[in-house]
Amino acid sequence: MPKARTPEVPAVPAVSPALDPADRERLLAGTHHDPHTVLGAHPVPGGVAVRVFRPHAEAVTVVLEDVRAELRDDGEGFFSGLLPLTEVPAYRLLVSYDGTVHETEDPYRFLPTLGELDLHLLGEGRHEELWQALGSRVLTQQGVTGTRFAVWAPNALGVRVAGGFDFWDATGFPMRSLGSTGVWELFVPGVGEGELYKFEITRPDGSRTLRADPMARRTEVPPATSSIVDVSRHEWGDAEWMAHRADRPVHEAPFSVYEVHLPSWRPGLTYRQLAEQLPAYVGDLGFTHVELMPVAEHPFGGSWGYQVTGFYAPTARLGTPDDFKYLVDKLHQAGIGVLMDWVPAHFPRDEWALAEFDGRPLYEHGDPLRAAHPDWGTLEFDFGRREVRNFLVANAVYWCEEFHIDGLRVDAVASMLYLDYSREAGQWTPNEFGGRENLDAVAFLQEMNATVYRRCPGVVTIAEESTAWDGVTRPTHHKGPSGFGGLGFGLKWNMGWMHDSLAYMSHEPVHRKYHHHEMTFSMVYAYSENYVLPISHDEVVHGKRSLVSKMPGDWWQQRANLRAYLAFMWAHPGKQLLFMGQEFAQGAEWSEAHGPDWWVLDPAYGAESEHRGVRELVRDLNTAYRATPALWERDTDPAGFEWIVGDAAEDNVFAFLRRDAEGGPLLCVTNLSPLARHDYRLGVPDDVPAWHETLNTDLARYGGGDVAGQGTVKPEPQPWHGRPASIRLTLPPLATVWLRPA
Repeated sequence: MPKARTPEVPAVPAVSPALDPADRERLLAGTHHDPHTVLGAHPVPGGVAVRVFRPHAEAVTVVLEDVRAELRDDGEGFFSGLLPLTEVPAYRLLVSYDGTVHETEDPYRFLPTLGELDLHLLGEGRHEELWQALGSRVLTQQGVTGTRFAVWAPNALGVRVAGGFDFWDATGFPMRSLGSTGVWELFVPGVGEGELYKFEITRPDGSRTLRADPMARRTEVPPATSSIVDVSRHEWGDAEWMAHRADRPVHEAPFSVYEVHLPSWRPGLTYRQLAEQLPAYVGDLGFTHVELMPVAEHPFGGSWGYQVTGFYAPTARLGTPDDFKYLVDKLHQAGIGVLMDWVPAHFPRDEWALAEFDGRPLYEHGDPLRAAHPDWGTLEFDFGRREVRNFLVANAVYWCEEFHIDGLRVDAVASMLYLDYSREAGQWTPNEFGGRENLDAVAFLQEMNATVYRRCPGVVTIAEESTAWDGVTRPTHHKGPSGFGGLGFGLKWNMGWMHDSLAYMSHEPVHRKYHHHEMTFSMVYAYSENYVLPISHDEVVHGKRSLVSKMPGDWWQQRANLRAYLAFMWAHPGKQLLFMGQEFAQGAEWSEAHGPDWWVLDPAYGAESEHRGVRELVRDLNTAYRATPALWERDTDPAGFEWIVGDAAEDNVFAFLRRDAEGGPLLCVTNLSPLARHDYRLGVPDDVPAWHETLNTDLARYGGGDVAGQGTVKPEPQPWHGRPASIRLTLPPLATVWLRPA
């Protein structure tokens, strides 16, 4: 009987390590969703397959400690080999280009850099530190230092990274799609700080577009458009400021703002040079805050920063992000708060930026009628899309946390709130309730404000909102008559006061009695919101003339009107904002091309003293304002204001009391007629034994006529204006005087 044979175990046939033709085609076309599954090193029957995609390379060798294995050239930049190993080793690559050999890590051997929590928050649209998850970030992964690139592009067929490190040929650096989030990610070893890059996106129609990183924290200087890998090394020196920023609510604190267009304040200065000059200038004038425009990167300087392409990057025109941090730091160390203009309403259509970012409407609304901004030729954000809302909410937090910004002045809020903003009938669709309110924008603004106030104690948000929307500065959880919760802003620009008061001031004094209500009407609604009184850049450009040039009369009268107006403004309930150049009464309207007319303060100029006099007044206004709680403690409390006389239209006189939290008064009297008024009787409280003049805009050192003031004035027991006592004052022409208890 023949002996039974032991059956042989067939050897496992080694597979070819070469790429499948379909994967190969998708990689060449830039449409592969998961290149890490086919590139790099992977266990296969018979060993470990190593596949490398390096276009233009002549040869690729795998280095394992002391062993080297040259890969087979599969053509078109693909290389492969089968290593007789049982598990994937640590390895490096030697890549030969035209006789030059480069040793490098393989990007396709690294695990994803985003964890499950990041991906969950991204999918929910609630990643409040979005800048930590998306964009470019230098980090160490599996013991290797490089840069993680991540971008949201859910409609893309594929995304690749182009930059200086691959000679702007993105073919060999495809990114992987992370689940259903729409986020693409790639860790590139060896790429570090200062590297230029963009994302090459294959659109749904198969075409390609090269895009700047929406999350870039640094950019090239316009008109160049690349994003730059950034690493911050700034060490903050403003710990004391930050520790006490939230000590007092903003609406109960002094708050006078100097608005600055950074590139033209003193043209040619960098952030660091501005840091040596701006804090000293603003501090000398006594302003509590500066408001900076523009900050975020924008391609066209003439837009003043209001058409943003780099929402996470300070404009590179003046320096690096760390240079901007240095400026903020120096302002804080000088005791000056920093506000910035923030523009979440719209963005420009530049083909390298956000517009149809991945080939379809993404950041903009999918409805062309909702997407196109009717006034500015830009695109409106789709506030109803959670990822877009996340992009903007996180951006607000980013500026406050990373750059220590103390406040965000939110531009063009009205254009966000109304579906029919600047649109005719038939150009807009009502909301689900049949109304004109943009419910998505309302929800976004509420979320943004709530998030900023929760995360950033002491920060204030300020709405540039020009309509009578109910509850702009009401808390988000309090519903108003309209049924909406408040928008949650801290302050709102009082555009009505600005328009009315400037209209009044532009009239010749002989006609002002017919327009008296334009100066008093603001008190009808003064406590409906928490207000800022803005004399901003918008009021001194494009043919509107400078502030002093709006005033009637000859040069002396124009300056007198201006001085009286400023003192009236500083005493009126609400915070103050004044645009640069107006503090010294420059005659020309502002232009970003040359900035303020500093030459009028040159002692060699004949009228220098007249301009310097107005600046002296602004300094004294701020000094007196900060020292007088009656002017700010009860800004939002009707008990902080009383008319003495609000109907003296024939006299062009306005007189009112401001009171502090303890009831202590300041009396403001403004005479906007060109006549001095002697023995002008005003009713006053009978509990103040004497009044002392603390400010008079007619003083000679301000450029006034120096009509004799009153010094100390004692009330007389004669009732007047419905009050038990009265005083007699000399009111200089076109002047404002302040009096406090002696």
